[in-house]
Amino acid sequence: MMRQVFQSMTGRVVLILVAGVVASALLTLSLGMSERERMISQFREFHSVERVSQFIQSLDTMEPELRSHYLKAASRLGMRAELASGLEDILDEPSRMATRLSNRLPEGYTVSSVRPRDTDCAPPGPRQPQGRIDRRSCEALMVTLQDGSEVKLTVSAPRPVPVTPNGEILTYGAMFVLFVGLLASIVARMTIQPLKHLAQAATELGNNIERPPLPERGSTEIRQAAAAFNAMQTRIRHHIKQRSHILGAITHDLQTPMTRLRLRLEKVDDEELRGRLIADLSAMQTMVREGLDLARSMESAEPLQRLDLDSLVESLCEDARDAGQSVALHGNTGASLMARPVALRRCLTNLLDNAVKYGHAAKVETSLENGFAMIRIRDQGPGIPDAFMEKVFDPFYRMEDSRSRETGGTGLGLTIARSIAEQHGGTISLRNHPAGGLQVTLALPASR
Repeated sequence: MMRQVFQSMTGRVVLILVAGVVASALLTLSLGMSERERMISQFREFHSVERVSQFIQSLDTMEPELRSHYLKAASRLGMRAELASGLEDILDEPSRMATRLSNRLPEGYTVSSVRPRDTDCAPPGPRQPQGRIDRRSCEALMVTLQDGSEVKLTVSAPRPVPVTPNGEILTYGAMFVLFVGLLASIVARMTIQPLKHLAQAATELGNNIERPPLPERGSTEIRQAAAAFNAMQTRIRHHIKQRSHILGAITHDLQTPMTRLRLRLEKVDDEELRGRLIADLSAMQTMVREGLDLARSMESAEPLQRLDLDSLVESLCEDARDAGQSVALHGNTGASLMARPVALRRCLTNLLDNAVKYGHAAKVETSLENGFAMIRIRDQGPGIPDAFMEKVFDPFYRMEDSRSRETGGTGLGLTIARSIAEQHGGTISLRNHPAGGLQVTLALPASR
């Protein structure tokens, strides 16, 4: 099911749109999260530097005898403060924190980085007050006050940026993908719907060349495509009518001189010669009649009507049996279809006549398979080679083994039958039946 969805144009458009938008959203989200973390880190670092700066400036304003009490209160601000002992190991390069603090303090203060001892990052007491220092990340600074006093500060690193819970991210992500998928489906439908209409019109054009033209509305591209399709339909209709009229005119005009020729042949004294000439003339008249039938089958001027296919097949089989032909009917389709009754009757009649003429008998089986009415006509003849299965549908193609002058075949029966079947959206195929004989299968789209 999913494979069929993605094989369709709509499914592919939706997939591409959703994948593109989701990829863009993930990239934007990644950049946004990185920028968020950077800004929060900068803010916390600035807040930490500001807190230490205010502490130092407040300490510098106090009397020396009061500073010891104030140093003890530093733990509540997230740092440790004590008077320098003179044994500190001052580093050559100041840290980022030391540089920022030095830039923040006014002139007269000196800030240096000190290598922290193992005990410097320990919590200030067993109760671990709110301002405890993390063992894993702390920094020791040496600050020289304006009066020359030196204070050692142990400052904890800013807390890490809080991460958005995974469940919340998944919820927002699912809602986003659902919303994008809905919009992509709407866009895909708006884009593909005109193509579906164009494909449907092309299918209907094969069944009815006289179908109404496509409405030229919508976007500029759709209007151009509809106009081009309508122009193509007009040209095809003109060519078919022109060819049909030429063929019909030629075959019609031949009937009058052939009628006069038959009358004159009756005056020929040599009976044997007269019989041969009349036989040839009859074959020519048969070809003219079938040429007219072919021209009529191409025009498709007959209107479509709702037709009971089982009744039509049964009546044709009854007519064949009444004419002394060996025809058997089995099964039914229980289907109806929009068809041209006269044209479809001519199609089935040609198929039955071929089976009886060249196979001596016909066995007709009807059924409904996958929405198609299947009519299989099997004869009792020798069949035909596989190489000729398609050639026999060419106009005036005659196989010498089965279609001789004596049988009256002209090579147009199957051509007319296939033309009519294709006008109804159907197909005709041939195959040699395993049990013997040639089987013709007519498949027509039908509804119950």
